[in-house]
Amino acid sequence: MTSISTLQTRLHSHREQFPALANKTYFNYGGQGPMPQGAMDVITQSLAYIQQIGPFGTEAGNWITRQTQAVREAIASELNTSSDTITFTDNVTVGCNIALWGIPWQAGDHILLSDCEHPGVIAATQEISRRFGVEVTTCPLKATLNAGDPTTIIAQNLRKNTRLVALSHVFWNTGQVLPLDKIVEVCRNNNSLLLVDAAQSVGALPLNLTELGVDFYAFTGHKWLCGPEGVGGLYVRPEVRDSLNPTFIGLYGIIVDNQAQPVSWKPDGRRYEVSTLAYPLYLGLKEAIATHQRWGTPQERYAQICHNSEYLWRSLAAIPDVKCLRDTPPETGIVSFQLHQTPSLKLVQFLDSQKILTRTIADPSCIRVTVHYLTLESEIDQLVEAVARFSL
Repeated sequence: MTSISTLQTRLHSHREQFPALANKTYFNYGGQGPMPQGAMDVITQSLAYIQQIGPFGTEAGNWITRQTQAVREAIASELNTSSDTITFTDNVTVGCNIALWGIPWQAGDHILLSDCEHPGVIAATQEISRRFGVEVTTCPLKATLNAGDPTTIIAQNLRKNTRLVALSHVFWNTGQVLPLDKIVEVCRNNNSLLLVDAAQSVGALPLNLTELGVDFYAFTGHKWLCGPEGVGGLYVRPEVRDSLNPTFIGLYGIIVDNQAQPVSWKPDGRRYEVSTLAYPLYLGLKEAIATHQRWGTPQERYAQICHNSEYLWRSLAAIPDVKCLRDTPPETGIVSFQLHQTPSLKLVQFLDSQKILTRTIADPSCIRVTVHYLTLESEIDQLVEAVARFSL
């Protein structure tokens, strides 16, 4: 068994690949992960190489085709699915919109959300409601953070006309992890599609989308995977692909005949892609994934994330003025807490002045701290000491 000191030594060495961790104490992985130097190097090198061989030519086209397929395979390896299920997107919200707008809505259809969804998803469903006469309702899952069964509540809020259930795998505000395997079964039994906002799960949780059975799983590369902003993806379950129509349409999603006329959609996840992508950024994401995989498997990384979040949770809970939102250790890297006497923003501003980066959440009003496998216990100690000092 590897000793704790050996693990810490190895982690210190691994962290040297992440320049952003050198001059601050970083707890905003759930907002944006710091990129490894290797990913930044790949981006600049691939930009230069494309210019060197000619950005629009046969050699460049063939090279880009090979490289983007390798990116698809790297993403698929993290999600335990096949590369043909992956659509390249800019971020989670774009992926959610592909799924939301590709469904052929009818007046009288119903969409079910939870009360912990991101404003971008909420706004999109509101516009679908306005345009198509679809009813949107929410079910109270926020209250199940410490007690209650979210699957039962979802089942109670489903209707015969519920066409889509849209949920986050990990709630961005409280860190609650939903039991998606059970929710998938409930939705399938009701003939409802399931769209998952995976902003806080991909790169944090070990995943097997092939076994999980979700219909749509929208994720980003710039949070827990520590890739560049502007790259993400959407998983579409093969069994529902033909029923999800492309909304934005362009050359990359279609098959053309010998007269360059469109004749059909691409047979895989590429059908939802439109046109020229920022290829170097996707190659940067591939290198970021490889950097994490060199440290450990998704299961090993998740175990370290949970170790760090429990250590933080227990340390914060020992401060008299602190109330952690969870009554039990977190299931992922999100630890949200409140101060009894002070507004959250004042603490975040104080921590920022100490180069300790956290953030506020509006609903529920709290401070959100996110820890990665990259986080050091000494960093957690520094944060906890600063919170204790501020709350005196």
